Amino acid sequence: MHTLTVELAERSYPIHIAPGLLHHPELLRPHLRGRSVAVVTNETVAPLYLETLSRTLASLGITPLQIVLPDGEACKNWQTLNQIFDALLEARCERGTTLIALGGGVIGDMGGFAAACYQRGMPFIQVPTTLLSQVDSSVGGKTAINHPLGKNMIGAFYQPGLVLADIATLRTLPDRELSAGLAEVIKYGLIRDLDFFTWLEGHMQGLRSRDEALLEEAVYRSCQHKAQVVAADEREQGERALLNLGHTFGHAIETGMGYGEWLHGEAVAAGTVMAAQLSARLGWLQQADVQRVEALMRAAGLPIRGPRLGAERYIELMRHDKKVQEGRLRLVLLRALGHAVVSDAAPEAEIRAAIESCCQ
Repeated sequence: MHTLTVELAERSYPIHIAPGLLHHPELLRPHLRGRSVAVVTNETVAPLYLETLSRTLASLGITPLQIVLPDGEACKNWQTLNQIFDALLEARCERGTTLIALGGGVIGDMGGFAAACYQRGMPFIQVPTTLLSQVDSSVGGKTAINHPLGKNMIGAFYQPGLVLADIATLRTLPDRELSAGLAEVIKYGLIRDLDFFTWLEGHMQGLRSRDEALLEEAVYRSCQHKAQVVAADEREQGERALLNLGHTFGHAIETGMGYGEWLHGEAVAAGTVMAAQLSARLGWLQQADVQRVEALMRAAGLPIRGPRLGAERYIELMRHDKKVQEGRLRLVLLRALGHAVVSDAAPEAEIRAAIESCCQ
């Protein structure tokens, strides 16, 4: 088992990574405040892993409240969030109840936001079951729901007490979802670790074939980077913004197409190619570098072209991005492969040209 620690002083917490962790009650026990536990999951994950987690909790003398939500990005909203609050209130859950989010990024985000809000804060554990959530959304305490005008615009920073990444859950992940998670893995190589990017170029076929040793290594190395960045910049005042490579373009795709039409990782992949192309237009990357990015995204089974929303619509949606400051659009771009920066220096004409060159 790989174990990392997100170093946040008294709020530090471990990330455990290995196959079969859902069967290990001793990993959960130290992070349960009492015997009251609520498990939030969805209709897709519940038939696969809810019984396993419930049996593990039963071995600790705990019968969890089970809260099963509808699945999908389109359900990441106030109405679904209120279903969590309704269940917690009806069961008379207290502030000491531990909420466990069992699922992908949508469940982790909504479960964490509910935990941050319910009685002003309850203990929270992340049990991510998708590659994307294991390498990104479960670590770092970002929780949110979507708004029709923008993705993840309403939420809170609220750290979990534990992240339990069971690699075995990736066996049941649809191929499309696995590819979507690989977009976030590739991101870490592009922003701060060229050696990892090169490693991914050599092992992408094995990752897509679900070689568990390779998947565990990819999750571990990704979480290493995420933990270091979060420890240095928990509230995204500086370095943490670099983790949003491709996301400003990608969120515009998700919002513009309607939540759920494009998976988050698919939109980030196309958005990352746009960011790379813009970086090349600014003279920071060579076209050969852009081609390497495109080739790896394609090898991961990801789109490298965005939908034709029109550059005007992209920029309109991008102006809702959380990195916008005093009306200035700030983008994560690449000075080189393995070296990302946040910049507001790109002329709007170049942004438009990069978008148009990277659309279907």
